[in-house]
Amino acid sequence: MKLTKWKGRMSMELTYTRQGDYLLPNLALSEEVTPIGKYGMLRKSYLQTQQKGLYASLILSGKLQAHLTEIEQTLRQQLEIVMTQLLLIQPAPDKASEPMAWTAHMNSLKQQAEELLLPDLIYS
Repeated sequence: MKLTKWKGRMSMELTYTRQGDYLLPNLALSEEVTPIGKYGMLRKSYLQTQQKGLYASLILSGKLQAHLTEIEQTLRQQLEIVMTQLLLIQPAPDKASEPMAWTAHMNSLKQQAEELLLPDLIYS
């Protein structure tokens, strides 16, 4: 069964399948599913628990994956910029002679950068 719904100037054609007494819409996710990383998953988890309305809206409109991908890319770009600035202020020890100290320092800088960025991009 085909029904046409009008929404403003756009029309959407929906098809339905009869399941007993019910007509269920034939919905499918888009084929483009790009993997999201740590920050996209953090955003998704936040939306699921704290912003349920926005999460449902993004899922129903098919924009959740694009939103999470955008958050992931934006945060990674911002993280790179902030890390560069932090390295200018707090230079790292020599990686060749002190690899453990260098690793600890870089991890500390990354944690500082994430503390600056996560509230604005993930938890808002």
